[in-house]
Amino acid sequence: MSGKHINLTLKVWRQKGAKDQGSFVEYQAKNVSEHASFLEMLDAVNEEIVAKGEEPIAFDHDCREGICGTCGFVIDGEAHGKLKATTVCQLHMRNYNDGETLTIEPFRANSFPVIKDLMVDRSAFDRIISSGGYISQNTGNPQDANAILIPKADADEAMSSATCIGCGACVAACKNASAALFTSAKISHMALLPQGAVEKNERALRMVAAMDSEGFGACTTTGACEAACPKEIQLTNISRMNRQFLGAVLTQRPKHKDGGAG
Repeated sequence: MSGKHINLTLKVWRQKGAKDQGSFVEYQAKNVSEHASFLEMLDAVNEEIVAKGEEPIAFDHDCREGICGTCGFVIDGEAHGKLKATTVCQLHMRNYNDGETLTIEPFRANSFPVIKDLMVDRSAFDRIISSGGYISQNTGNPQDANAILIPKADADEAMSSATCIGCGACVAACKNASAALFTSAKISHMALLPQGAVEKNERALRMVAAMDSEGFGACTTTGACEAACPKEIQLTNISRMNRQFLGAVLTQRPKHKDGGAG
C-alpha cells in the first residue's frame, strides 16, 4: 500500500516484572507507513529487536478492533494516545509527524501492578465485578422486546454505560487513580433496567466496598477519566453511583446473626 512513511524515536518503558525498577529505553521506528496502526508499528520495532537477539517489548493486545481495550497504555502522557474516543489499536500513524519522539509507558496505578513492560495486571476490575456486577436470580429466557416496557432514555443510558470495556484508561488518567467511572458504569447499566434494578442497593454497596478494598483512590470529579475514556462513558454514572450508595447506606437494614436481612 502506497502512502507517506515516517521515522520516529520511541522512548519505551522496559520493566522485567513487578519488582523490577524499570527504565525508559530508546528505539528507532524507521520507515513507518502512515496506514499502519500503532500496534503494527510496535510489531515492526519488535521484529528488529528480536533480530538482534534481544527481548521484544511486551504489550497486551487481543481484538485489535477497539472492542476489548487490552491494548491500553500511555503515549506522551495520554491514556490510549492523542485521539479522543480511540483505543491504541485503532490509533494510526497518520496522526504523527516525521521525526517525532514518542514516550510510551504502562498505565500507572498501585492497583494495576506492572506485569512486564507495557502490560499491567487489571484483575482488580474483575474482582469488583465479581463482588456484585451481576443479577443473582435466574431471570429466565429472553422475552419479547415489548413484554417489559422500558423508557427509551433509560434504555439509552443503560446501553451507553454497558459500552465500558474495562480498559483502565480512566484509572490511568485520574490523578488519584480512581476507579469510580468504571465501577459506576458497571453499576448503572444494570440498575437502569428492570431486571437489575431490584438489587441495585446491595450491588452499589458491594461494588463500592470492593473498589475501595482494591486501593483505588477517591473521585474528585475532575473529569480526566471521562476525557480519556475510549468509549466516552459519562461522569453522570458517578453521580448515579453516589446516589445509590448513599441511599443504600441510609436504608440498609441490620442483618441477623445467620446472615439474613432483618
